[in-house]
Amino acid sequence: MALLQRVAEQGRRVVRFTLDGRPAEALEGDTILTAMLTNGDQLRRSEFADSPRAGFCLMGACQDCWVRTEDGERLRACGSFIAEGLRLVSASEWTAEAASGESTP
Repeated sequence: MALLQRVAEQGRRVVRFTLDGRPAEALEGDTILTAMLTNGDQLRRSEFADSPRAGFCLMGACQDCWVRTEDGERLRACGSFIAEGLRLVSASEWTAEAASGESTP
C-alpha cells in the first residue's frame, strides 16, 4: 500500500520507472521520495535496525532519504527528481551489504 496518496494536480506527464523490479509511475517534476512513496510504503530499510524509513527533514539535511538504484548508485530521494527508466531499490538487500562493508556507501 502506498504511504502517500496524490489528491490533486495530476495534469503532468507520466514518468515510468521501476521500483523493486516492478513497473511504477510518477509525474514529471516529482522527487524520487514522492515517486517512491506514492507507489510503496517506504524509501528503504534502516541499515542499523532494519526498520522502514520514509525520509525525515525532507530538505536534504538529515541523510534519512538515501536510496539506491539497481546499479548501486546512491541518490538523495528528497532532492533528486524522478527520471524516465530509473530503476530504484527499496528492499533491504542493499542495507545488509552496506552494514557488512561489502559495498561502498
